[in-house]
Amino acid sequence: MLLVGCFCLHSVAAMAAIEASVLAPLAGDDADARIDTIGKIAALATPEAQAVLQAIKDDALYATPNGTLVIVKDEQAYNPVSGKTGAIPEGADGIIVNNRLRGAVEASLSGFSLFSPDASLRMKAALELQDSIDPALLELVHKAFQKEKNSDIKAVLQQLISTVNLQSTNPLVRQTAVLSLADSTNAKLTPILQHMLEKNTDGSYIETNQSVRLAVISTLKAIQGRQWRTELLGNLFYGVSLGSVLLLAALGLAITFGLMGIINMAHGELLMIGAYTTYVCQRVFITYFPGAVDAYLIAALPAAFIVTATVGIALERTVIRWLYGRPLETLLATWGISLMLMQLVRTLFGAQNVEVANPSWMSGGVTVLGSLVLSYNRIFIIIFAMLVVFAVWLILNKTRLGLFVRAVTQNRRMAGCIGVSTGRIDMMTFGLGSGIAGLGGVALSQLGNVGPDLGQGYIVDSFMVVVLGGVGQLLGTVIAAFGLGEVNKFLEPFAGAVMAKILILAFIIIFIQRRPQGLFAQKGRSVE
Repeated sequence: MLLVGCFCLHSVAAMAAIEASVLAPLAGDDADARIDTIGKIAALATPEAQAVLQAIKDDALYATPNGTLVIVKDEQAYNPVSGKTGAIPEGADGIIVNNRLRGAVEASLSGFSLFSPDASLRMKAALELQDSIDPALLELVHKAFQKEKNSDIKAVLQQLISTVNLQSTNPLVRQTAVLSLADSTNAKLTPILQHMLEKNTDGSYIETNQSVRLAVISTLKAIQGRQWRTELLGNLFYGVSLGSVLLLAALGLAITFGLMGIINMAHGELLMIGAYTTYVCQRVFITYFPGAVDAYLIAALPAAFIVTATVGIALERTVIRWLYGRPLETLLATWGISLMLMQLVRTLFGAQNVEVANPSWMSGGVTVLGSLVLSYNRIFIIIFAMLVVFAVWLILNKTRLGLFVRAVTQNRRMAGCIGVSTGRIDMMTFGLGSGIAGLGGVALSQLGNVGPDLGQGYIVDSFMVVVLGGVGQLLGTVIAAFGLGEVNKFLEPFAGAVMAKILILAFIIIFIQRRPQGLFAQKGRSVE
């Protein structure tokens, strides 16, 4: 039994070591031979092979005068062939590592992650290799494919193998590889396959085999069809996401402008105040409740509503209440207020943008159709926007405040005659619209950095949504927000972001000329 054990240990050691003939070209001057050697070393997929590649990357691989290669570390020399460690041989000199060799080494080292016990690291390594797979790593990928148990990772590895096999000299292997790539979601395969259908200068096809060319055409149709469906779903999702942002930004304005007739140019700054309130809540949790920092967003929602509603009520009581029925003066006054609010924020927080990080439960996303990622923060904003709309509908239609608001909107004089305090209702309505703008600011803080100019980018879009949907119409605001979001996202790929906004603005101008009341007309005796 001792004899058998010794033989087993000997065989393990022999498998672990690297043959001297495999390493020998690294000490030579033939660049191609050295690159091929990197592939052979990587194909061994052993810790010793990884150590040699890491040594090349770290400039720690030395060659002795007799051609022996050693890894030098901490004034000691390790021989990967014999597995022994000793003093650094006299005359040992570092091997020359150029950019080409270093690139091959880095690609091979990333390939070793395919054997990691962590499935997420294996998937990450496989996806990274999709960007530029070296044919020299084919054997390494084959070994990883044979050992892999995860079906998703195995599918990616199979695509890697097929991508390399596109360069095979055997037409049957190429055809099989092309057909197996029909289910691929890697967009970088399209130019590779299209290149196979191109012609040389003499008129002959680059891909000489007709059966392979037919397979390429079939695979290209499948890949392009899948890409079209992915882009369509992506545009739909991001259109709904943009519509949700526009809805949150315009919903408060639909109340202050739609129901009260106040042209509030400071509405964008109310969004900005809501976003900065979120930032303050995040800093408070980081400082005083670091263990519950992911809960800062839950505290930020009521805080932003209360802060912005308070600011809105203060504006209405001090400035706007004296300007009812005077739209030009209201516009100028609220524009001046917006400048004051921006300067106040610059004084308190500085002119630079501040970062509001997503909670961990909002980080990441859902992958659909292989390559489209639906981010959790945008999904949350879509759901949040729907909940806010539902809450506003309940307030306006199922509460005493909503009844008074609708009464004042439809006939202010009659409402006042039956005992409704119209001034108090104006204050509460403006506070409600301002608070909803603060909630919109919370949502905006989850999509990017927060700065003093945050609201300026949404004030025009908000007015467009309210005017298009119909002044004072909640349903119209919802339809207009999502409609503009979808149209904008589908126009951007063809016309660009700036031209898309110009086309949308032109459409709204023409639409309002034909239908001044918007999608849904306002009702009431006071409607002119």
